[in-house]
Amino acid sequence: MTMNATKRNALALALMLAATASQAATSPRLAVQLWSVKDEIKQDFEGTLTKLAGLGFQGVEFAGEFGKYQSDPVGLAVFMKKTGLQCAGAHMHVDKLDAANFKATTDFYRTLGCNRLIISMDKRGASKEGSADLAKELSAVSAKLAGQGMQLGYHNHEQEMLGQKDQTNWDLLAKNTPNNFILQQDVGWTTYAGQDPVYYVDKYPGRTVTTHFKAKFAKGASGTPIIGQDRTDWVGLTKAVRKVGGTEWIIIEQEEYPNGMGQLETVAASMRGLQAVLAKTPAQ
Repeated sequence: MTMNATKRNALALALMLAATASQAATSPRLAVQLWSVKDEIKQDFEGTLTKLAGLGFQGVEFAGEFGKYQSDPVGLAVFMKKTGLQCAGAHMHVDKLDAANFKATTDFYRTLGCNRLIISMDKRGASKEGSADLAKELSAVSAKLAGQGMQLGYHNHEQEMLGQKDQTNWDLLAKNTPNNFILQQDVGWTTYAGQDPVYYVDKYPGRTVTTHFKAKFAKGASGTPIIGQDRTDWVGLTKAVRKVGGTEWIIIEQEEYPNGMGQLETVAASMRGLQAVLAKTPAQ
């Protein structure tokens, strides 16, 4: 048997086991950020989403790739219904919500039943002055979206989490945006910046409505960037998002693919690791 055949068989087994394990209800619900499989969805959008559903994911978070449905949200909604997947949210840059693009963007996502739009990154988040300006703009857009029955949020990278605890640009954004503004913490980048993700869930209760579970090592550390094979306190974090964060979606994001593993294969490994964590922290 060739190495590729071995990997395909292993992935097929993982799909079957994950689907079986997902029969039990999960709280929060589980989704995957589609950037994690960015190459595979370009090659086979429908097939890849179908496989993700087979892994036990209940939703996906979009990142600008829609296959043949790029201009057909109605068709995409029909396809999503067939897979059983829901839209957990969508990543975009802030210009997608400016005056020129606001209606087209919100119309598209409302058709998908998607009411959470997340700004994936903004270079202003790297400085205090920029973060203050960004918070002002995001607050205005958030109010505008609320009138459409939608929520706005922001996703951190390293730049927002650098500095002393309580004095980061993430703190500045949190304190200068409304309480219904989603603080979508990417715990991988939080860890990479040397901060404690549990601390930041606890500090802003009810605002971690969606969150990225990503295994990523602090600078200089080594290990395997797969959930359950790293050093993150996933049990403590899961307890925090359930009890304090107000989290409705845990979203796996995978940016690194160790040991020659494919994108979907690595996501499957992180999903198994997350399911093992959830088994240790049953919902109350």
